Parts: sequence; structure tokens; C-alpha cells
Amino acid sequence: MMDPTTDNAGQTGDQAHSRASLEALRAEIAKAVVGQDPAVTGLVVALLCRGHVLLEGVPGVAKTLLVRALASALELDTKRVQFTPDLMPSDVTGSLVYDTRTAQFSFQPGPVFTNLLLADEINRTPPKTQSSLLEAMEERQVTVDGTARPLPEPFLVAATQNPVEYEGTYPLPEAQLDRFLLKLTIPLPSRQDEINVLTRHAEGFNPRDLRAAGVRPVAGPADLEAARAAVAKTTISPEITAYVVDICRATRESPSLTLGVSPRGATALLATARAWAWLTGRDYVIPDDVKALALPTLRHRVQLRPEAEMEGVTADSVINAILSHVPVPR
Repeated sequence: MMDPTTDNAGQTGDQAHSRASLEALRAEIAKAVVGQDPAVTGLVVALLCRGHVLLEGVPGVAKTLLVRALASALELDTKRVQFTPDLMPSDVTGSLVYDTRTAQFSFQPGPVFTNLLLADEINRTPPKTQSSLLEAMEERQVTVDGTARPLPEPFLVAATQNPVEYEGTYPLPEAQLDRFLLKLTIPLPSRQDEINVLTRHAEGFNPRDLRAAGVRPVAGPADLEAARAAVAKTTISPEITAYVVDICRATRESPSLTLGVSPRGATALLATARAWAWLTGRDYVIPDDVKALALPTLRHRVQLRPEAEMEGVTADSVINAILSHVPVPR
């Protein structure tokens, strides 16, 4: 029998430390953002899964502040791009610049060359510029003038967008939506949360100075890598895998949808459920983990029929109905 004070204890201690680091990360973000715990958890899950996040909500619900607080609580390089109608793809990826001193072209990297990219109001720029992130998000590299340039590791795109019915927005194409691991909806705060927000501001909170608000770096690349290694050891039973497949296949057969979840979406749901299981302190996945992450992982990967949309059906309501009908493994 192995001595519990050696390898096993060390491994358990490492996992506990990694989990504590990410819990501290959530606590630091809460110093700046009130009442958005599901969104904070979603960002942490995306970090664990090496995925990207799309935050949707009306203007003024702290979408940008949420990502900035995450950046302040992480010891990672961070850059922000404000997406506007006149933004060009090269403004994001970088471009070749002619140097008159050397009579040669040199590559000037764009803001995408960072660990955490805040793509602010991504649906206010035309599709051509939106698509400049496709290769970066999927391949974690940028190709300029035929040369592929790898991006730093870790690399996360946290994009914000206003609801598509707002003026001056360009809906993201399905191919790009599918590159986001999670789509998190940021609701308007409850009455008490809004009172807390106003109280903080009355006491001098400045959203442009997060250090003054007490937000400090509590985790870095090493903590993140250790946590990812621990998540990879979380057990997934064949029954859970089959349950995820059954849910995703049911979306393809739904009469309310013209587009169901692809195998990429099924893989994403399995990964997010696994990360959530580890975050909650278990080393195995249960059906409730899958249900907990189904909406944010799948809602942007389905497309409603026009007639269903006119009747008030939403992607969330369709997915919830599927979750209630697909048999849950024992």
C-alpha cells in the first residue's frame, strides 16, 4: 500500500491548492462585479477548458467590467479591442510594415497576441473583421502574408455583445458562434444587487481603477495549468458520454430548430461538465453537471425556425424541454 503522506497526499494537496486558487479568483472578481456569479463561474470554466466566452447583455450590465476584473485577478497579459464599424482585420491580427531604415517589411503584431483578449462589442463590426478572430480562436495562431505565427499560451477571447435587435449590430455567423465554448447571458441585476451597486459607487468605487477596489492577482499560468491537469483526471463514465450524445442528437431532431448541435458542441458540453464537476469538488461527472452547463454551452449552437421564433420560442426553452425528456442515466 502506498504511503498516504507521499504521492497520494501530494497529488490531493496540489489539486486542493489549484481549486483554492480558482475559488480565490472568483472572490476577487466579486469585489468589482455584483450579483453575476453564474457569469464569473462560466469564465472560470472556460479558462479550465481552454475555451472562449461570449457575454451578451444590454448596455450597462458590467460585461466589460467583468472581463477587466478577471484580467486584474490573473497574472496574465491582457489587451482590449473596441470593435467598431471601421475596424479592419489587420487592426486585430497585426500587419506587415515597411521599415525605411532596413528597406524590409517587418511584422507588427496586433492586440490578439496576448493571453486574454477582451473583444468589446464584437457585433458592432462587420463580418469581415469578426472573421479575423476565427483562426486565432480555433488554431491559436495568426497567418499573415502566408506565415503562421503562434499565439501565447494560455489564450482566451472574452467577447461582449449587445442583443442582436439593437441598432448598429452585425449578428455573428454560425461558424464563429461555434468557436465560443460558452455564451453567457448577463441579466439586469435584481433590486438588491442594484442597490449594492449604487452603494459601492456612492462610497467611491471607481470601475476604471480596479486596484483601488482591492482586486489583486491571485492566480497565474502555473495555477491554471495545474488546474487543467487536475480536470483532465476527472472520470467520465460511458453512461455520461452517451447522455451528452443523446442530448445533442435530440437538438438535431427538434421541430423548433433548423440547426442542431454539432459533434463539436457535444465535445464542448462534455468538457464543460467535467470542469464544473472538478470545481464543485468531485473527481467524477454526474448528470447534474451536464444539465448545469447545457444552456451556456449549447444555446448559441442551435438555430430556431422563424415560425418558432415568432411564437416566442427561445433556444433556452428548447434545450430545457430536451433536458426534461432525454432519459437521465442512473
